[in-house]
Amino acid sequence: MKSHPKIIDRIIELLRNSQTICVAGHIRPDGDCIGSQLGLTLALQSQGKTVSCWNQDMVPQKLAFLDPDKLVQPPKPGQQFDCVVATDAASFERLGAVADHIVDRKHLINIDHHSSNTRYGDINWIAEDEPSTGELIFRLIKLANWQITPSISDCLFTAISTDTGSFQYPTTRPETYQTAGELVRRGANLATICNEVYQSYPLTRVRLLKLLYNKFRLTHQNRIAYFWLKKSDFSRTGAAPNDTEGLIDHIRAIEPVVVACVFEEVESDISRVSLRSKDDRVNVNDIASLFGGGGHKAAAGARISGRPLSVQRRVIGAIKKVLNSVP
Repeated sequence: MKSHPKIIDRIIELLRNSQTICVAGHIRPDGDCIGSQLGLTLALQSQGKTVSCWNQDMVPQKLAFLDPDKLVQPPKPGQQFDCVVATDAASFERLGAVADHIVDRKHLINIDHHSSNTRYGDINWIAEDEPSTGELIFRLIKLANWQITPSISDCLFTAISTDTGSFQYPTTRPETYQTAGELVRRGANLATICNEVYQSYPLTRVRLLKLLYNKFRLTHQNRIAYFWLKKSDFSRTGAAPNDTEGLIDHIRAIEPVVVACVFEEVESDISRVSLRSKDDRVNVNDIASLFGGGGHKAAAGARISGRPLSVQRRVIGAIKKVLNSVP
């Protein structure tokens, strides 16, 4: 096996010496978050550890097949942990309500692949070049010589597949395909994963998609596409916040578009902004950081205070400024 960062050995040693462990994920969890959380939780349980798998928010319906035993739970007060492992969370604040309930701990391990990660752990394994946290968890479990069961394989394959856009994003590396292949050999059920994640959508999501195609806008010589999701849109369609996952890719795929942007009303004066770029020269992580957010070069986001129209003007203005600097 090729050499590996020594920090992985430190993490494995700490986990082996811990009995009570919490695996925490970020708010509004996506496939990489849930897959990484559950994959690590199942591996630790197989080692006889007492593991809590906490997330402020529910598992999205399309990922529920990964958690038949309902291991992902909301945080509970009064818990003590030898170790807390945060997966796929770029900042401590991204843990949401979980952060308030993991204070009584001995160690905090931070495993992530976001370049905007704030290194908030006692031990931080941040691999910015990796396309998913799921691939990091796979390396960790494999180096620890813990069994990778079919259930763990399902979780980690889903994590890797979703965060690489089903292996389409330019962040995907040769090693990513090798890892995916190994997970299939170990029992990942491709038919189930593809059906649940990519080919089975609730009607509420389809209603949101209909709104998107009716209401999206193009600007700056059609190089920017953007779309608003208001609270009334969720009420009208019956959709939940996790139904928005992947909607931005529909406007990103428009041929002239370089940057896609979705604005979502959180409160009357707070908007959640998601950004996607399909040009290596346009780093949306840099744009998001202007507003206190972060993420990756090709995918980032932020929560921005202000009146909706003001937020839109500021964000679109920042995108235009970057695009104008690109030949």
